[in-house]
Amino acid sequence: MFNAFELMHPAYNPPPSFRPLFLERVPCGFPSPCQDYAEQELDLNEYLIAHRASTFFLRAQGNSMQDVGLYDGDLLIVDRSLTPEHNDVVIAELYGEFTVKHLLLTPKGPVLQPMNPAYPVLIPDPDTLEIFDVVVQPSQKELTCLA
Repeated sequence: MFNAFELMHPAYNPPPSFRPLFLERVPCGFPSPCQDYAEQELDLNEYLIAHRASTFFLRAQGNSMQDVGLYDGDLLIVDRSLTPEHNDVVIAELYGEFTVKHLLLTPKGPVLQPMNPAYPVLIPDPDTLEIFDVVVQPSQKELTCLA
């Protein structure tokens, strides 16, 4: 968990940030020659940010979420306008500290599940837990394609 973080907001009205998007698929593991041309362009602002006014960025700290592809230092895209639901990855405040965890909504109450077996599952008192935001970054598979 961490108790201080720096919020980074997207620019209010950024110019489009178009980058080549190749339709050619690249196999993992063995080199493959790519096409010398892009089929279309991709605006990263449009692709990554659905609700600009309620979106901000945080850096992940620690390795409790590594099994879902979130590693120490990763940039998290967070959207405050979304209502947290079962199975979301969320930013939560627990006992005065913030944490990133997998949210499970059970009949007995919310559970914060780390995605690394080295960490314990957190079963907080619902009165001391506040879920702030939903982490909305694309899957590791999509991020790899954009790299």
